[in-house]
Amino acid sequence: MPSTQKVERVAELKEQIEGSAALLLTEYRGLTVSEITELRKSLGEGGARFAVIKNTLMRRALENTDAAGLGSLFEGPSAVAFVLEDPVAAAKSVTAAAKKFPALVLKGGFVEGRVLTADEARSLAELESREVMLSKIAGLMKGEMSRAASMFQAAQSRFLSLLEAFKAKLPQEAEAAPDDEAAPET
Repeated sequence: MPSTQKVERVAELKEQIEGSAALLLTEYRGLTVSEITELRKSLGEGGARFAVIKNTLMRRALENTDAAGLGSLFEGPSAVAFVLEDPVAAAKSVTAAAKKFPALVLKGGFVEGRVLTADEARSLAELESREVMLSKIAGLMKGEMSRAASMFQAAQSRFLSLLEAFKAKLPQEAEAAPDDEAAPET
């Protein structure tokens, strides 16, 4: 029979899971307490909360959530980074910490309704920041708008050239037409 403390802890975890933009699952085997504390601070600056949680409690908390697929990754000593803001920045922080502390291993993650493998979670860290990607998109849109504007200008220029050619042709026909009409019929 589960204790009331465990039931409350599972409910807390479920709230944290549902309130997070992403989850990053790591294995921390071999890290010292001071290294974990340093990792918590670095992730906290990146908008994530790093917590060591019992696997059984986390699996129960994951039940009936979108992140339920992560339950199978909870084997061995596991810790979770609850990402509150930018998943890319948090993934970068975790991979930077993994370089600093080789014992830290990224096992997987959950972002935007999708369970990520370890490789996919690492590739998330290789993405550029949100601001950089938005500025690139804005640059691409500006280029497309400039190209569209020049196409409209070229079409207008061609149309005006056609009108000028037509106008130049009209007076010649207009002069020829009155002569034909003025000639008496025989």
